[in-house]
Amino acid sequence: MTTQIPPRRKYFEESWPPVRGEYAVGDPNAGVAVVTLASQLRVRGAAISGPCKTENLGVEKIVANVVSNCNIRFILLCGAESKGHLPGNTLLALHRNGIDEQGRIVGSKGAIPFIQNLMPDAIMRFQEQVQLIDFIGLEDEAKIAEIVEIYNSRAEPYPMEPFQVLKKKAHAKVILAGEGDLLLGCGVVMDTAAWLVVADAAGEV
Repeated sequence: MTTQIPPRRKYFEESWPPVRGEYAVGDPNAGVAVVTLASQLRVRGAAISGPCKTENLGVEKIVANVVSNCNIRFILLCGAESKGHLPGNTLLALHRNGIDEQGRIVGSKGAIPFIQNLMPDAIMRFQEQVQLIDFIGLEDEAKIAEIVEIYNSRAEPYPMEPFQVLKKKAHAKVILAGEGDLLLGCGVVMDTAAWLVVADAAGEV
């Protein structure tokens, strides 16, 4: 019986990646993401590439952007490790061991290896969706391009829906002057529950 390979999803720059950062978007339909740690390197052929210098927020951004793209099945770690923070070591520890009840990345040697903005389900999805390729210390751009090409050829899309870490922002509540529960004067009112201040046409702030 032949296993059916899931089709690649089409991603566009305006919709992916969801979290901003110091990275370059290449081909969102590629199967490899590249983390250059403390090095600034030009990377060819990757879905996304860029540095990561911290073992907490930097790692969180990588997880959020990777799990929201089902095409990415490999993360290549390369470049020089960031001293003290050790985000490369921390990513490897996160993938291998996950986090404890306090959000600490188990086994990381970084200074402050805590996950504060991601739910445990996102970490589990990260562990399941991707494999990490450890070339920490490698800065040869030609060699990195070769590795990316090799693993792109092996990547098959993850057979589940993209995992959206960020929740959609709620639409702002529209209120008319006079509907608020706190009168500020001059036709200006405030809805304290929605934290909105509005003025009617005659009101001046």
